[in-house]
Order: sequence, then structure tokens, then C-alpha cells
Amino acid sequence: MTLIDSRPGIKAVYELIADETGVEIDTDLVVSRLGPPLEHELSNWFEAEDVQQMADRYRELYADHAVLEVVTLPGASEAIAAVHAHRGRALVVTAKHPAHARRHVSHLGLPVDAVYGGVWQDGKAAVLRSESATAYVGDHVADVQAARSASVTAVAVATGPSHGTELADAGADVVLHSLVDFGEWLDEWLSSAQGCLGAHDLG
Repeated sequence: MTLIDSRPGIKAVYELIADETGVEIDTDLVVSRLGPPLEHELSNWFEAEDVQQMADRYRELYADHAVLEVVTLPGASEAIAAVHAHRGRALVVTAKHPAHARRHVSHLGLPVDAVYGGVWQDGKAAVLRSESATAYVGDHVADVQAARSASVTAVAVATGPSHGTELADAGADVVLHSLVDFGEWLDEWLSSAQGCLGAHDLG
């Protein structure tokens, strides 16, 4: 819930899995707490020995039933353009499966410079360090923690599962209402901090 609203597609796939398995899954609850890796969520509904099988099935269904349901969030394209306008690189760093993340980026025509999928918390921090990132934009407290761990500016947007106060308490340097506010913030930040690279969660 940073660049895209993936809830409709994710909900659709979980409903298909519920139909196939007969397991009652509260899909509204699922999409209210997006962010962690798929296996984390599936462990709430399936026995541990079945989680990997269900994750594999989810990923089989995702391409055909989720990608076309996704739309960009307000300000997403403008945020990427703002990074490029300052000669920065816009990276997607997300827990979403790499192939799915790339499909979303391609389908929506998001002009990002690189996509890193399948990473969470410490994994995100490692990517940020390897890319010498100076800021990371995310919607989850774990995104803030990843930014802090990588010693980059933590920009939080209150468009996902974590509320503004939670993001601030987690150590976000700034909490934006949405990406609509990102361009103005970036102009001000660069004028004072001389940051040069932006990275974003996907959603």
C-alpha cells in the first residue's frame, strides 16, 4: 500500500484458495494487514506443514487473478517522477514475490529503475545498503525499521496497515498522509540534506 493498492487482487486469490481448500479465511482481515511475507499470513489459516504448499498455490493463482485488479495509489507516478527530476533512482524494495512485483510494475507502467522482491525487514535493509540508498518510503512499521537499520531516511506513508502514530513511534523521520505529499517533502529534504536516491515499497 505504498505505490499500489494490491488489496482487491490479494483478496480474490485468498477467496479462491478458501474455495479450493474449504478453509474459512477472513479475507477482509488478510488485506487489512498486508506487508509481511506471504507465508506469515498463511500460517494464520493453515497448519505449518501445509503453508509452503499453499504459498506455491497462491503464487500460481496470483498472475491470472490478481495483477489486473491492482491500481496505483494517488501520487505514486508523481513520486517516482519527483525522484527522477532530482536525478535519483527509484527502486522498488518489497516483500512481494519478485515475479509478481515485476508484473505489477510492468502492467502499471511504473518507470522504476530496479525491482527487488522477496525481501522483508533485514532483507530490505541489506538491499538499501547495497544500493547506497538515502531514503526508503514504506507503509509498515517494519519498513521504518528496515530504513533505520540501513541508516537511511525513513519516509512513512499512512496508506497501509500501520497508522501514522505507529509509524512515528517506530522511528519514521517523516510521516506523510500519502504519496501526494512526497514531491514537496523531497524538494525540501534535498535542499537541506542533499539526498540523492529514493527507494519505495510496492504494496
